Amino acid sequence: MELYILRHAIAEERDNTRYADDSQRPLTPKGIKRMRRVAEGLLALECSFDVIYTSPFARAKRTAQIVAETLGATEKLRETDALATDGDPKALINLINSGKDEFERVMIVGHEPYLGELISVLLSGDENLLITMKKGGVCKLRVDTLSYSKCASLEWHIPPGVAVHLE
Repeated sequence: MELYILRHAIAEERDNTRYADDSQRPLTPKGIKRMRRVAEGLLALECSFDVIYTSPFARAKRTAQIVAETLGATEKLRETDALATDGDPKALINLINSGKDEFERVMIVGHEPYLGELISVLLSGDENLLITMKKGGVCKLRVDTLSYSKCASLEWHIPPGVAVHLE
């Protein structure tokens, strides 16, 4: 399985007067523009996905939509609470595994520190390998049997500043 992990793009700053519920913070115009360029970079790398799972938070959903639109995969978008900032990574693993016969190329879109900790567990077996996903950064893992343990190898990790220049 190819597992692509994408952190949401640049979002509006936390502001309780504008966004009483943090889950509603949208992407900034700069975040939208940059994510379009990152998505075009994924297209240049000939990435494709059988399914795109996204956090239900507005900033992650919009990020996933931009990628899906760019890659012609809007029908492959699926929202899951398992990717929310307080989501359960083991539930995410179970969700992905429930479609393993159907999905060989899976993208997940979410938040830090959740994604960095998940990558750490999949690469090393614990959460202490320091992995930081920048906003709009993406990595690709190769997984034979997905479990919440050391089960993956890192194929690449591209920060957004590099991804926007891929052609």
